[in-house]
Amino acid sequence: MNDLKKTLAMSYDQAMARVPEALKAEGFGVLTTIDIKDTLKKKLDVDFRRYTILGACNPPLAHEALTTSLEVGTLLPCNVIVYEEGSGAVVQAVDPLLSVGGLADPRFKPVAQHVHDKLARVIASL
Repeated sequence: MNDLKKTLAMSYDQAMARVPEALKAEGFGVLTTIDIKDTLKKKLDVDFRRYTILGACNPPLAHEALTTSLEVGTLLPCNVIVYEEGSGAVVQAVDPLLSVGGLADPRFKPVAQHVHDKLARVIASL
């Protein structure tokens, strides 16, 4: 089971209102919001479902990771997606345990585990 993905019995709009609050409860803020539907319409004139990428950051954990190595910046912020699926919505977060696999420094694993656990609690709370 993927503890970083959940299909919600709520509308996309309801999910978009709740996800930032759930992230905030775990110490994350939303740094970026990318509206994929709008972007694809503007750039390619194609229609796409409502789909948003939220760039979430937990400043203390980001600082801890960056003081270990500046390379970790390629993995920041943590992406959380929200998209429309039928009459509901799906929320999924990047798995930092998989992301840090590409970094040679093993010191990232405890931080990645901490971020994973926090994101799993965010998803579970929705």
